[in-house]
Amino acid sequence: MPPSDETGHYHRRMQRVLDHIDRHLDGDLGLEALSQVAAFSKHHFHRQFSALFGISLHRYVQQVRMKRASWQLAYRGETVTDIGLDAGYEAPDSFARAFRQRIGQAPQAFRENPDWSAWATALAPLAQARSRLMTQRFSIDDVTLRDMQDEPVALMTHRGDPPLLGETIRRFIAWRKATGLRAATHATYTIFHTDPEVSSPENYRIDLATAIRRALTQQDAEAGAEASVIPGGRCAVLRVLGNSDDLRPAAEFLYGTWLPASGEELRDVPLYAQRVKFFPDVPEVEAITDLFLPLK
Repeated sequence: MPPSDETGHYHRRMQRVLDHIDRHLDGDLGLEALSQVAAFSKHHFHRQFSALFGISLHRYVQQVRMKRASWQLAYRGETVTDIGLDAGYEAPDSFARAFRQRIGQAPQAFRENPDWSAWATALAPLAQARSRLMTQRFSIDDVTLRDMQDEPVALMTHRGDPPLLGETIRRFIAWRKATGLRAATHATYTIFHTDPEVSSPENYRIDLATAIRRALTQQDAEAGAEASVIPGGRCAVLRVLGNSDDLRPAAEFLYGTWLPASGEELRDVPLYAQRVKFFPDVPEVEAITDLFLPLK
């Protein structure tokens, strides 16, 4: 049953709060400020938030900040002290203590060797809370058809257990930084060769790729990069806004709803995504991912 107009209005006010938190992680995210964003009484807002999302407002804000901090530690070059300040902690030791309590590792240990399985477990309440309102719903009209040109890329392949993908991402980012292939000027792609829910961990494969207009060097090869091409042709394209940790709902919509209704046939080319804007370079609510389904 679709939500009533009153329920929809209520949820939109709460959605406004979640968007505000994403966009103002360095600002005042206290009870009074956020109740004003929602236009609810501060005397009741914390209970309203907990009842709807299954997590307290204070813990939600902490988890969003910790998620950004963990991505900064794993994939960016800011100092631990600066990351702690960004997360709202005035002293490095207080940030280290809080990060260890919530993520299970000290910040420096996470930077050097992240335990992604423990990370996912620690942030599961955040993912569950966000899924209450922030799961994007798609319609047939959201899908566009594009004629794509061949895209020469340099790619780094991850094979093996999906939870270890984070280490491949780290190597990919480090190689891009070392070679000047900045995401701002070189398109970033993810190529999905297998489905982790149906393939065994040892057979799981996903490619991380960047557009490139030069021949690869010995230095590139030693870093694990190889030359390839994303084949051109017709594609159905679905834009995903916000969180892109799990693109399964978007892929299932393309395969299960759009494709049967379209009358189209698939090419023998893997599903792939272009990361147009990504977290933590932009607030998570502003992330953009285009999912490409190759067609005949």
